[in-house]
Amino acid sequence: MTIQPGGIIPLPLRDEATSVAARAVALAGDGIAALQACFRDPTFSSNFERLVKLISGSRGRVILAGMGKSGIIARKVTATLTSTGVPATFLHPAEAGHGDLGMITQDDVVLVISHSGESSELATIFSYCKRFAIPIVTITAQPESTAAKAADFHIRLPAVREACPIQLSPTTSTTVQLVFGDALAMTLMAGRGFSADDFHSLHPNGRLGARLLKVRDVMAKGADVPRITPDASLLDATIEMTRTRLGGTAVVDTQGRLVGAFTDGDLRRTVTVERTLTDSVSKYMSRSPLCIGPGELASEAVRLMHERNVMLLFVREGEGLVGVVHMHDVLRAGVV
Repeated sequence: MTIQPGGIIPLPLRDEATSVAARAVALAGDGIAALQACFRDPTFSSNFERLVKLISGSRGRVILAGMGKSGIIARKVTATLTSTGVPATFLHPAEAGHGDLGMITQDDVVLVISHSGESSELATIFSYCKRFAIPIVTITAQPESTAAKAADFHIRLPAVREACPIQLSPTTSTTVQLVFGDALAMTLMAGRGFSADDFHSLHPNGRLGARLLKVRDVMAKGADVPRITPDASLLDATIEMTRTRLGGTAVVDTQGRLVGAFTDGDLRRTVTVERTLTDSVSKYMSRSPLCIGPGELASEAVRLMHERNVMLLFVREGEGLVGVVHMHDVLRAGVV
């Protein structure tokens, strides 16, 4: 491909574009494969385990730093660590010497990501960490680089071929850095026993949060739960269903135990055969209503309602009624 007069770069032909894109993806795959092979190397594995233990035993945060494209990767790794329960902060090396060094404490671990290990802006961070005996670990592809030599210990990433045709734009190398960061975060996550509940506490909003909502988070409770006793009349049941507008009511005994359910569908079927509204609801209620526990995922409630073709699900703890879930409520919460 040649640049036309005036600096205009022509678009590649369709076959050429596909070939260039496929080559970039293949090189990214090669880079990830090379990184995977590193974990079979005793020195690499030892240093990786040392890093995991250092972060796990730290009383402070992980301070990540990097310049350029490596800095962007460091920001992403920071976000992944914080979202999985590891306190982390990004420090921009160019701002470090203008006051931002103050964010580093002696309880922290400094993790520097740099492909070449020769970014001059990192020098201020290295000097500060040495002065206050703050542990610093560097991740580079150059074991003889300034960054590698300045660290307490160094993790060497594999040398990879960039997808860039002129080998200048970081592409494959940043992919390898990103995957390493994800591997580190997942290792720390597994070591801490980080659960779905922990994840939800850090991601209460958006689709991720909705997927981890529990039934107790979306159910109606207290006075909002329709309930009648077995000796209540069909008219009483109709009034209670109208009050809560949920299309059904629980039938509970004097101890608050769920013994049945009566829905507007049951009412229509009852009226069709000319039953009187003074009849006891116990004659027409469903004696084995569909139930779920408050600690179950709300997505499981949706699955059950779809499977049984119902809009209402009673929430029971032991034998006691504690709430009710309506399909509209879980869908409104973003649960699918």
